[in-house]
Amino acid sequence: MNKDNRLSLMAGLLIGLGAYGFLALGGIPGAVIFGFGLIGVVISGSNLYTGKAGVLTDLSALTRIWFFNVVACTLIGLLVVALGGEPMERAQAVVAGRFAQGPWRSFLRAVGCGIILDLSVWLYRTSKSLIPIIFGVPLFILCGFYHSIADVVYLVGAWKWNPAILWFYPIIVVGNYVGCNVRRVLWPKE
Repeated sequence: MNKDNRLSLMAGLLIGLGAYGFLALGGIPGAVIFGFGLIGVVISGSNLYTGKAGVLTDLSALTRIWFFNVVACTLIGLLVVALGGEPMERAQAVVAGRFAQGPWRSFLRAVGCGIILDLSVWLYRTSKSLIPIIFGVPLFILCGFYHSIADVVYLVGAWKWNPAILWFYPIIVVGNYVGCNVRRVLWPKE
């Protein structure tokens, strides 16, 4: 396995652990602890779909990053199922709430997440300060926005098949991509 794929697995693992922390704690403490994932991603230099979607133009490379992020988060989701308890119950509630939003609202919630995370990572890269991430991660969670990589933990952790996943998940992936590219459109390189 090449280095880029390993870095993508690492990012998925970090985000997955952050998502698990959110499921374990819930509320504002869970939203804050989720930040561990993105802080780990930027410090380690690992490849996260929503961290790269606003900067990579090679869609095949971005797809590989997404794939390995999903593999790692699937494993964390299976850990949620294996351990059960409140995190699994919260995953079921999170997923039910997401499906209830319908396609259009889900897309907009994914766009919002993409905007916040892209700006958080961009501000980190330009300032080398973790402050944008420390506030950005809880912001997207408390706003009720959807993250396509973390949502894999919730979807797997809920351990219930629902055909709504067939429209939901692709919409979230595309919505995150759109949101991650808002800055690129508004603030083009000179």
